[in-house]
Amino acid sequence: MTYVMSDIHGHYQKYLTMLDKIGFSDDDTLYVLGDVLDRGEQPAELLWDMSLRANVIPLLGNHELTAAVLLRRLCVEITGDNAETQITQELLGAIYDWQEDGGDTTLSGFRRLAQEDRCALLDYIDDFLPYETLTVAGNRFLLVHGGIPYDGRHLPPDAHSLITLTESRPDYNRRYFDDVYLVTGHTPTLHIDPAYTGRIFRGHGHIAVDCGAGFGMPLGCIRLDDFKEFYVY
Repeated sequence: MTYVMSDIHGHYQKYLTMLDKIGFSDDDTLYVLGDVLDRGEQPAELLWDMSLRANVIPLLGNHELTAAVLLRRLCVEITGDNAETQITQELLGAIYDWQEDGGDTTLSGFRRLAQEDRCALLDYIDDFLPYETLTVAGNRFLLVHGGIPYDGRHLPPDAHSLITLTESRPDYNRRYFDDVYLVTGHTPTLHIDPAYTGRIFRGHGHIAVDCGAGFGMPLGCIRLDDFKEFYVY
């Protein structure tokens, strides 16, 4: 079976509960559409668990895009010779903005890790996919964290920048493709239609799976084989 969830945002226990709820096994595949990090209390533990599961396929989210750059900078050993070039006002400002957007829990989690484990997780993030295309039970899907612009829907996914793929918000009222489902995270479904608050949105060829777990709402997961939905509250 093939499952999709997104925007877990450090809620490690909800993630584990969801794996148990769907009966996740070595014969299954789970796609996580980014924003694993930040906000929740255990982003490092969540990331580590995912890295140990070959059948969990992570896609890049805007929070990983930010965190990977800043964590790499923070992992550089600071000496008297490089302090002025490594510790800049620009870096401090970027770290502050990241922390304001929930990055403090990720930073704290990485500080608790050994240097070797920090590097291993950063290498793991570097391997996150920008998007994925797949066919399940005769249906075709394009999976991406943020989305693609409506007027760029006919371009191949790799023609779009990482910023576009991770930060775009689709027009959920318009069908992008005749024969492909666009599956996204990033936009909490309550912002698509308040009737879907805390629920997966499906309509006009879209499947939006960010149910708002990063803001205390349920974690959602969908099985692409039969479109069955699962929730952890």
